[in-house]
Amino acid sequence: MKKSTSPIRLIARILALAAIGFISLFALDAFGHGEPFLIQIRNFFMHMIPSFILLIFFYIAYKRELIGGVLFILVGLVNAPWIYKHNYAMNQSIGMTVMIVCVLLSPFVVSGILFIISHYKTKGKSASKHLSSS
Repeated sequence: MKKSTSPIRLIARILALAAIGFISLFALDAFGHGEPFLIQIRNFFMHMIPSFILLIFFYIAYKRELIGGVLFILVGLVNAPWIYKHNYAMNQSIGMTVMIVCVLLSPFVVSGILFIISHYKTKGKSASKHLSSS
């Protein structure tokens, strides 16, 4: 029997992967500084470490939506002060800094919330199926 994927679950997965892909684009900054190619490759993989960690979180969310949802929400909330502090030091504008934090981190928080909603909707459906089969 084919298992159907709910729209909420699908949106959560797509949003999480898109956010991870967006964060991964920043790793391309490792190229083009006049350094030897092998050094640039090493720097690229160092810049990709956060993306690899986020992919592990995505795998967890794929298998266990509740745990993964909490992890994605924590990614958004825990990184907010650090990203705010760094960007405020760069541009000295509260509005621009808040916008940057929201653009970078809100997809993780939203996908985390969607993973949690999907978990409880799936849990509710499986409980009702179990009760109706009894």
